[in-house]
Amino acid sequence: MPLPKNFHGVVPPVVTPLTSDHKVDYPSFTRVLEHLIAGGVHGLFVLGSTSEVIFHDEATRRAILDHAAKVNNGRVPLLAGVIDPTTDRVIGHCKAAKAAGADAVVVTAPFYTRTNQAETVDHFRYVKDGSELPVVAYDIPVCVHIKLDRSSINTLAREGAIVGVKDSSGDEGNFRYLVSDLADRPEIFLMTGAELTVDGVLLGGAHGVVPGLGNVDPHGYVRLYDAARKGDWATAAKEQKRLCDLFEIIRCGAARTSAGSTGVGGFKTAMKRLGIIETNVMARPQRTLNDEEARGVEAVLKRVGLV
Repeated sequence: MPLPKNFHGVVPPVVTPLTSDHKVDYPSFTRVLEHLIAGGVHGLFVLGSTSEVIFHDEATRRAILDHAAKVNNGRVPLLAGVIDPTTDRVIGHCKAAKAAGADAVVVTAPFYTRTNQAETVDHFRYVKDGSELPVVAYDIPVCVHIKLDRSSINTLAREGAIVGVKDSSGDEGNFRYLVSDLADRPEIFLMTGAELTVDGVLLGGAHGVVPGLGNVDPHGYVRLYDAARKGDWATAAKEQKRLCDLFEIIRCGAARTSAGSTGVGGFKTAMKRLGIIETNVMARPQRTLNDEEARGVEAVLKRVGLV
């Protein structure tokens, strides 16, 4: 299914389950994809941060994309993360994504390299010119250590270098300005990566959400989104409150693990408990949640009614 012109909705960044020896667990991966599609999501974002993309080599990334495309079989748009430090390496991933059957690519600013805002804009231009797929800008300064400025996003959108933005910057004020700035360009979609404020961001004009927590409960985010589309903000707020309560799973490993480990690790641990994946193993050197932390995750799942 090609990326629609006015793309919108719930597009989870898909968890990549691993075996106990740190290989991709493809039977579990199939279950994850089917779980999300059955949950009513509007697209799949494979090889994002929640997918632990940066831990996978080029051959593994290609295998993950090939598998996702085969299982999805065109049912929803497939977005591929092409995340790497430098422009030409990203373009190489774009070509692989096209060959695998992705419908769009998701691109961050360069990282490790110490580029400025002008060079970052050029990076997106080069990627657009080198890719046969639509380019989505991924604003995640916590990982790449540079924020995509409001002016940079406006420039790229109006030039046609990008078709949308996934905003994981945490700067919701700036995101609201972008919604206003690009109100005359409805073909540019703006999606938040902030799981906890989706109702408010949708009320402010966002086109959708890319929720890591959606791997655990896609139905909840779809219910929230559908309520918002109907203008039923009371129902949207009620669902958001329940999802905020569920989000507490990311704190269960916080005393012993990094922010990334306890976040994705919490999702994986919940998905294991729900029978979606076989293990909650994290890519090394990230720490996997232990049994005590897993019991904390299960307690949260019980409180919100998922088990």
